[in-house]
Amino acid sequence: MPTMAILNSGAQRLGLRLTPQQLEQFQIYYRELVDWNRRINLTRITSYEDVQVKHFLDSLTVTLAMKPPAEGAGPRIIDVGTGAGLPGLPLKILWPGLRLTLLEATTKKARFLHHVTARLALDDIEVVVGRAEEMAHHPEYRERFDYVLSRAVAELPALVELTLPFCSVGGSFIAQKKGEIGAELASAQKGITILGGRLREVKMIDLPEFDDRRSLVIVDKVAPTPPQYPRRPGTPEKRPIK
Repeated sequence: MPTMAILNSGAQRLGLRLTPQQLEQFQIYYRELVDWNRRINLTRITSYEDVQVKHFLDSLTVTLAMKPPAEGAGPRIIDVGTGAGLPGLPLKILWPGLRLTLLEATTKKARFLHHVTARLALDDIEVVVGRAEEMAHHPEYRERFDYVLSRAVAELPALVELTLPFCSVGGSFIAQKKGEIGAELASAQKGITILGGRLREVKMIDLPEFDDRRSLVIVDKVAPTPPQYPRRPGTPEKRPIK
């Protein structure tokens, strides 16, 4: 079977074209992920087929909520709680012009991100080690990003407080979600409004590669986030805005 064939066919269903060079980058990413995973806990998913679908293709579904970047400097993106670089790095492989910040609280995972970024020969990537609750108060990160992404970090009522402060007015926050999210979404509505957001849509992911219910929650930033948010580390998850 050709390199990353499952990923390639799934990407085509999303309307994306991956070049042989990009498929080779995904191959390198896979090898480094599995190698480092023997030493530090990056992922429970390690089989070749599953990584292609549940990590790489899943990351590329975010493109359904994004405009393809124009020539020249691409949009500024921050991936909050990126872990092993997902979804940020697959998007950067697809669209090299993106200006990407990977935010990760765990130093060991950040070391992997530095390593794999170098191995993939990707530039214009910043790896930031820190908690979202603290980094979102730094002027160089607060309300500076066109897109804020997050995958498998927290439930929406807490997640909107960890992410919307990074998003510039006019930008969007995109959360990748699995399963039934109706109750979660309803609980997050007050926080979305207080933090300056407005729910645009919940876009369902309909690809045969996925055997579960997946969706993108897309929130547009329509007003500045009040300066007291996010609150201290741990507070958004212990006491979400309701």
